[in-house]
Amino acid sequence: MSDTPTILRKILARKFEEVAERSTSKTLADLEQAIKRQSANSEMSPRGFTNVMAHSIAGGLPAVIAEIKKASPSKGLLRDPFIPADIARSYQAGGASCLSVLTDADFFQGHETYLKQARAACSLPVIRKDFIVDPYQIFEARSIGADCILLIVSALEDAQMSELNDLAHKLGMDVLVEVHGGDELERALKLNNRLIGINNRNLHTFEVSLDNTFELLKFIPENRIVVTESGIHTRDDVQAMKDRQVFSFLVGETFMRAEDPGAKLKELFV
Repeated sequence: MSDTPTILRKILARKFEEVAERSTSKTLADLEQAIKRQSANSEMSPRGFTNVMAHSIAGGLPAVIAEIKKASPSKGLLRDPFIPADIARSYQAGGASCLSVLTDADFFQGHETYLKQARAACSLPVIRKDFIVDPYQIFEARSIGADCILLIVSALEDAQMSELNDLAHKLGMDVLVEVHGGDELERALKLNNRLIGINNRNLHTFEVSLDNTFELLKFIPENRIVVTESGIHTRDDVQAMKDRQVFSFLVGETFMRAEDPGAKLKELFV
């Protein structure tokens, strides 16, 4: 897409290469067989990511998606030592509703193993945070235990996005659709999907402004769950969102830089 930010184009180009490489060692049929085997293991059944978020909100609690992220392209290494299982347990103790785990290796130093370790260490639903461009990655996500996947509107054409969204639902996963502006939101709302993520980071300038969520809210129907992403650092930030009836948050960097991520979560949200 012509308006796709340069860094995102670079990441997406690598994703297509990655899918081609992985599918030679583990075919789509292999992934489908792995998913079938999971059906006999109740521990691997989808945990209902959206339902857990909705339940937290209905109970008057913030629905926090707490992120497990080792590094980022703009900030470099965020946490060392990095032990996903310990972080997951800390988040659950701190009151998180769900987890987000970065699995992109080349730009975020992530790995599928991190998602498996985090999910096994707690009872929270987990979203695979990656750059999804191909159906192969949807099957791969479910095969490693993901309960939800991320679709970034600026990275996808409408038909492609609809196909990936439908496939994820068919495999029992939920979908968080991420937008950055009004045009992307209009496209996202065409999907049969409840979770709408508003990223407050401008991917062209990397500047972050909570105003992005505030400005887009009025265009989102009440039956959708709005997840504000990036830029939540203080209790005042949280309260500003609550004042505007936004009760779902995806927070990563603030927690990753804290000695005890779960304690930091509790400090901001409880």
